[in-house]
Amino acid sequence: MTILTHITLGTTDLERAKAFYDHVLEPLGFTRLLDIGGRICGWGIGAPQFMVGYPRNGEPATASNGFTIGLAAPSRAAIDEFHRRAIELGATDEGAPGPRPFAPNAYAAYIRDPDGNKLAASCRTPE
Repeated sequence: MTILTHITLGTTDLERAKAFYDHVLEPLGFTRLLDIGGRICGWGIGAPQFMVGYPRNGEPATASNGFTIGLAAPSRAAIDEFHRRAIELGATDEGAPGPRPFAPNAYAAYIRDPDGNKLAASCRTPE
């Protein structure tokens, strides 16, 4: 059982965010499962757990300093593709795909999306 039901990131441009995440999350096996009236969208596997939308309070969306969302990837190849697609679509590289010291066989890549949100894709699959 997971301890989270969902994570929501703010955006300043939902159409851009939809195009970005539709393409970037596909290698991880996530599909868009929710699209509510031009306000919020959700991706996941079986249920929308990764949400992107306009802040409900009407204030501008901002990225939090020190906040990273870690997404599970099925393989190292999926992580490489996630990172490649993200950079291709204007994301900022925050850590190229490669081994990480936080766990045995850890492999990850880090990006900042076009709104400045930091994401990581990782797995612990041996090479």
